[in-house]
Amino acid sequence: MKKVAIIGSGGAGKSTLARQLSEKIGIPVYHLDAILWKPNWVMTSKTEQRMIQNELITRESWIIDGNYGSTLDIRLNAADTIIYLDLPRTVCLYRAIKRRFQYRNRTRPDMAADCKEKLDMEFLKWIWNYPKVKRPAILAMLKELSNEKNVIILSSRKEIKRFIENGDS
Repeated sequence: MKKVAIIGSGGAGKSTLARQLSEKIGIPVYHLDAILWKPNWVMTSKTEQRMIQNELITRESWIIDGNYGSTLDIRLNAADTIIYLDLPRTVCLYRAIKRRFQYRNRTRPDMAADCKEKLDMEFLKWIWNYPKVKRPAILAMLKELSNEKNVIILSSRKEIKRFIENGDS
């Protein structure tokens, strides 16, 4: 495990897992939310997103967490390990709401500077619809990649904890 892509719904725990895994195996972590957002919630252009990620994947080892569907191919093709957090939408919604209150009027550690934590209806809808809208395509993509990559699907807090403790799902 030298190049790890962590994907999943908003609120699934991608950044937390990335930090924990980084601490355990000593590989640098790159949070796409912190890299691709500019102050005051201004998103980098698609061209810049691709350039940034194409540079990141050339490094010897990395853990990159984030979805960003238009550039997902870059990370998945370069990764030797793909971890998909496939948690229930209710857990993801709860965590997103909890995070909003936990970081109220502050920027969380895995987010770009001057992007104070916020929660809007669009993001909540995205999380709610993720299992129906995004999940089928992700699972199909992972099935295709599973012959050449180490694909790990974690579907509960218990599985995530066991993975961090033991390195297996």
